Amino acid sequence: MPARPAAGPDPATGAEARHFGDVRGISPPSVPGRETGPGVLVIVAPVNAPTSLSIDLGDRSYPIHIGAGLLAQPALLEAALPHGPLLVVTNTTVAPLYLPRLRAAFGARRLAECVLPDGERYKTLATLAQVYDSLAAARVNRDGAVLALGGGVVGDIAGFAAATWQRGVAIAQLPTTLLAQVDSSVGGKTAVNHPAGKNLIGAFHQPGAVVADLDTLDTLPDRELRAGLAEVIKYGLIGDVEFLGWLEAAMPKLLARDREALAFAIERSCRNKARLVALDERESGPRALLNLGHTFGHAIEAAAGYGEWLHGEAVALGTVMAAETSARLGWLGAADVARVRRVLASAGLPVAAPRIGVARAHELMALDKKVQGGRVRLVLLKSLGEAVVTGDYDPAALEAVLAAEVG
Repeated sequence: MPARPAAGPDPATGAEARHFGDVRGISPPSVPGRETGPGVLVIVAPVNAPTSLSIDLGDRSYPIHIGAGLLAQPALLEAALPHGPLLVVTNTTVAPLYLPRLRAAFGARRLAECVLPDGERYKTLATLAQVYDSLAAARVNRDGAVLALGGGVVGDIAGFAAATWQRGVAIAQLPTTLLAQVDSSVGGKTAVNHPAGKNLIGAFHQPGAVVADLDTLDTLPDRELRAGLAEVIKYGLIGDVEFLGWLEAAMPKLLARDREALAFAIERSCRNKARLVALDERESGPRALLNLGHTFGHAIEAAAGYGEWLHGEAVALGTVMAAETSARLGWLGAADVARVRRVLASAGLPVAAPRIGVARAHELMALDKKVQGGRVRLVLLKSLGEAVVTGDYDPAALEAVLAAEVG
């Protein structure tokens, strides 16, 4: 087996190959307020109180609250937001389920609303314009804020609207899907899609707070729950192999929506992401590891048509392709690749990609935001629990994987 390459300059791009294996989460501390790693402070709460993590970004630091019944606790938001007008951005699926609860929690404080159509195919500039119209009608100025109540699509659209309205207004993320609670609501990435590719129009805009109410997972369709698990599994693969082992054992409980298991998975995922965001807010280094499977997955989403594959499903397919590429480079063994496929399949996720064609895959991957000097940089696995971002790989390995998986 060829030796694993050390981190160093990427001959293809001159950029530094990045691999950060030591981003493992650890057990919750027994001492309140104990630091658990760079950029993350776990606040140990009393029983039945939310768990709160704080992402350390200096004067733009913000809390992530995780627990049941949090939409009925407006104090969590009011402490982090200005006191001007509020606009709730949600969609036609979430609004009837949770908008009345949010309104009741805020009592007399007026909440304007913008209810968008549901689905990835609506993550467009045209839909974004609807949010701008609502912001104007509600007279949301810089003393106001946006509340994003929904999954990843709502969070991304609302976040981009907040980033660009009057050159930036405050936003709080209220994620209602597992995928949004463990990934898209945290870290400040906002965007809409373009026909040429996913998330090509966007900005970094950190929220004032993230409030993940576990109760919202009770109404989540099974397919959406499974899609969220793809992002959870990702954290184990890129830097927390202990968590990966726990996921393999706990998968039946997670699929059965065991509240304790879900709470732990969300907290551990957010803790892993918080460290990387604190180290690299704008994705010039280790944060890019969070894109495991995404370069391949985004190509599949775009080629098939947005909404045909859920984002988490496409990430699962991309993760398999990243593992297969890593194996062809001699970094993973056959047993490792089989383990990756097995844990994804155990979550009810697809592991066989659609045949979009090699040429189409190359065309779409060339628009990936990690491309440097015309070279597609990939997140690959040196081992399970250790990932690398690099363009220094044998093109024949990528070509062989594309031919086998999507050709």
